[in-house]
Amino acid sequence: MSIPANLKYTKDHEWVSIEGDVATVGITHFAQKELGDIVYVEVETLDQTLSKDEVFGTVEAVKTVSDLFLPLTGEIIAFNEDLESAPETVNSDPYGAGWMIKIKIADASEIESLLSDEAYKELIGA
Repeated sequence: MSIPANLKYTKDHEWVSIEGDVATVGITHFAQKELGDIVYVEVETLDQTLSKDEVFGTVEAVKTVSDLFLPLTGEIIAFNEDLESAPETVNSDPYGAGWMIKIKIADASEIESLLSDEAYKELIGA
């Protein structure tokens, strides 16, 4: 199972890539595999500032709907609009073209609470 070492992770199976004060967020390979075929990604929080662990959207698969939790406090500055017409990209490329949102980080100290790739592997038993 693919768990890139250059990313941070949450216990809710989101991955986070940090560049300066912007974080790109998506769901992990493990999460997309557990969900199954993804048919819809909904994010109605664009341009809103949310706190860490608040729900920023939902992902709908054939068999379930799951909330998406914000890994860091900040303003949601971008949504991957390609997912509107091709939500299955989350299944085929969860760490690349399947990214979901970008956040302008409000509190950089929260980054320390994210999991390393090793800690995430331990969490999922990989």
